Amino acid sequence: MAAHRCVSSALLVFVCVLSVFTVARSQETTPPGGHGAPATDGPQTVTETTGQTAGQPAAEERRWEATEVKEATPDESAAEEQEAPAADTAAPSAGPRPKDDFQEELVIRPLHSGDIYASFQFRTLWETDFTRENKVSHYRLFPKSLGQVISKFSVRELHISFTQGYWRTMQWGQPYQPSPPGAELWVWFQDSVTDVDETWKELTNVLSGIFCASLNFIDSTNTVQPSASFKPLGIVNVTDHRFLRYATLPREIVCTENLTPWKKLLPCGSKAGLAVLMKSEKLFHSSFHSQAVHIRPVSPTSWELRQTLNVVFDLHTSGQGKREWSLFKMFSRTLTEACPLASSSKIYVDVTDNPQGEQFELSPATPLLSQEVVLGDRRTFSVYDLTQQITFGTVRSLNLLIRWKSSEGDMLRPLLHGERYVAGYGLQTGEIHTLMYNYHPYRSFPVLLLDSVPWYLRLYIHTLTVTSKGKDNKPSYIHYQPSKDRLRPHLLEMLVQLPPNSVTEVTVQFERALLKWTEYTPDPNHGFYVGSSVISSLVPSIVAMDTNITQERPLFSSFFPCKEESSYFVRVYTEPLLVNLPTPDFSMPYNVICLTCTVVAVGYGSLYNLLTRSFQIEEPSPGLAKRLANIIRRMRGVPPL
Repeated sequence: MAAHRCVSSALLVFVCVLSVFTVARSQETTPPGGHGAPATDGPQTVTETTGQTAGQPAAEERRWEATEVKEATPDESAAEEQEAPAADTAAPSAGPRPKDDFQEELVIRPLHSGDIYASFQFRTLWETDFTRENKVSHYRLFPKSLGQVISKFSVRELHISFTQGYWRTMQWGQPYQPSPPGAELWVWFQDSVTDVDETWKELTNVLSGIFCASLNFIDSTNTVQPSASFKPLGIVNVTDHRFLRYATLPREIVCTENLTPWKKLLPCGSKAGLAVLMKSEKLFHSSFHSQAVHIRPVSPTSWELRQTLNVVFDLHTSGQGKREWSLFKMFSRTLTEACPLASSSKIYVDVTDNPQGEQFELSPATPLLSQEVVLGDRRTFSVYDLTQQITFGTVRSLNLLIRWKSSEGDMLRPLLHGERYVAGYGLQTGEIHTLMYNYHPYRSFPVLLLDSVPWYLRLYIHTLTVTSKGKDNKPSYIHYQPSKDRLRPHLLEMLVQLPPNSVTEVTVQFERALLKWTEYTPDPNHGFYVGSSVISSLVPSIVAMDTNITQERPLFSSFFPCKEESSYFVRVYTEPLLVNLPTPDFSMPYNVICLTCTVVAVGYGSLYNLLTRSFQIEEPSPGLAKRLANIIRRMRGVPPL
């Protein structure tokens, strides 16, 4: 039977191969519409077969090419439609190939303290439409894992960040993409979602697995629904905040297991392009490290994935004895090529404070300079285009070197800054102080403050005070949602006008709650973390901002949309709080167990010994003389005494 099956299988394969060869020969020799095929079906069949056969090599070639996205005029679009090959029109089921695009940038900003601020920017554009009924099955540059998340959970926008360390605004200036310490997640859902809370819970669990993080600890006790903060950053201006959720985990620790899945989302991974510089042991040996993923729609049928990584290298912790930086010293690697899938790959070095080279020396030098308006100031950058082979020189390797000459110079102080701390004594009551600084010399501007406080800090909202320059500053808008024990946190939002060159202080008193013994963390004496306050504002700009969204700009200057020339958007995060709660003596159960076991062992053991032991009367042993006499009597055969 086995031999018969093998022979039958061989004959079947031979017949199939022979039939395919016969059909191919007939298509090569028979012209379209000839005698070898019917007049109605012949041209259609030949056109489909020819289009598929000729389109496969081209599809394989386009798969590894970087697609160039450009705006076409109506005349050009009509001409392209007329010149389109028949293969593309003959197979409508496959659909047009999406116009994906990938860009990568690295911005290096020397700080006046001698530190170096490096910001990686990766942008992936994806032409697709999730509103149609059929599923999206083609993924070229956009990661499939995130695409399925958007489709399954009806996500309109998704913003997630993992940060280790605190950004020191007064020493380093404003970052390009701000983020609070720990983990932050805020999501806008489509209006088609019926149960937002359940979808939010499922989404956090899925993202926890994708990024290998503790996002599964996000629940109703640390999730809020802001009413004014966190507007959409995409093209859709949604006002219904029922579909918005915001949560933070201020104690989340960022490590290599979070960076590895983040790098796998890139089209080239960490094998080529700027991502080769992301060496874990160097990135995490720094003063500040933050990685983020932002997904938003930029057109009705186009989505943008923005991956950012910000890191600040400290001069002292790096172990260097002199103020000198290079790509190899920062990342232990150099650049040899751009990502083959990237349409743009550039490095920007901020040389605004070094016009004549009096502060530091940059080598190798580049003739390309670019001026961009960033955070309300016009900055000058030296540009290195990695897509040009001349950038790498004869050694085919790029190692930027910054050698400091002088430490003199003043940093442009940020116009908006925020701080927060806890005051009071004892473990019963306390007071939260939030300070907002306006360093503009003559202009005032409004700020939107958001505070999310856990339920175990019971706020006394009647003690809320806002003062500026020793006078009461009445907020123009206040939204407060009280907490519910073990269900939801406090939410406080207010719109405050900051006078010029002033400090505005917001204070509120609270009472510490006594938790159940099962609700304490494994190290309760360390304290409980409270997430950072969020300060959002349109800050007056020194120069006119560029409101033309169609003009191509660097990635680091085009994240937040700009609608006014006189101001720019800034988001500032304060420090997280560490609050001590009334903590019982968790060593007492151990002491009780030890004492109880000792009493049981001594008391019950002695009683059990007395009840179960059998007592016998033991005669006293005879003396030495009697023992000798008995020995002699045994030798003589006489009974012993």
